[in-house]
Amino acid sequence: MARRTKVYEGKAKILYEGPEPGTYVQYFKDDTTAGDGAKMALIEGKGVLNNRLSEYFMNGLNEIGVPTHFIRRLNMREQLVRAVEVIPLEVVVRNVAAGSISKRLGIEEGTPLPRPIVEFYYKNDALHDPMVSEDHILAFGWATHQDLDEIVALALRVNDFISGVMMGVGIKLIDFKIEIGRIFEGDFQRLVVADEISPDSCRLWDVKTGEKLDKDVFRRDLGNLSEAYTEVARRLGVMPASATPIVKPTLMN
Repeated sequence: MARRTKVYEGKAKILYEGPEPGTYVQYFKDDTTAGDGAKMALIEGKGVLNNRLSEYFMNGLNEIGVPTHFIRRLNMREQLVRAVEVIPLEVVVRNVAAGSISKRLGIEEGTPLPRPIVEFYYKNDALHDPMVSEDHILAFGWATHQDLDEIVALALRVNDFISGVMMGVGIKLIDFKIEIGRIFEGDFQRLVVADEISPDSCRLWDVKTGEKLDKDVFRRDLGNLSEAYTEVARRLGVMPASATPIVKPTLMN
């Protein structure tokens, strides 16, 4: 398929104009960043893994009635998605304390939380995606009360689905983040899960060993990121174990 006009480029993906009105082509890059871009590396094949893993989860969500922007995978690095109006929020669901919640509240990493906790972060790279409350969201018009109720319901359904799938292959879903977009159909609005679902956007720990199988491997210099992602794909039956990408680090301070 001929590539069209670039619409947007982020840290891990590029959006191109789609072949039909109301669609985009989402391209998964090999770039990996941490610490707001302070640490960077090119991990050859990561984009292929994330494309396939996101396809797996988005298809699964569509099948159980959780709407997403995903239409179909086009090739090893690209997928066709619906064009959506993205709500400027990262929606985070936490099952186990890790990362920023441990630092903020002094909870030891690995501590199970009493129930899944939903948090909101304002999507703004220049401000480092600050955490915001529902009052902020309503006051600045990013979403309505009805939107928030639906966003929380969608996030918890995604959590139930991914938790169950992962537990079935011996992986614990610690937390994840998603984005939500609006699709307008005539006079009606529908909220859908957008962006991606992959080890870039989830924390995944081996149930037995606690080994990290997510982007924390890169953030914390815990080993080979490509091997961690490939292990997730292998367990889910998404890609064969032999499809291990090559790491080509280009680190920046």
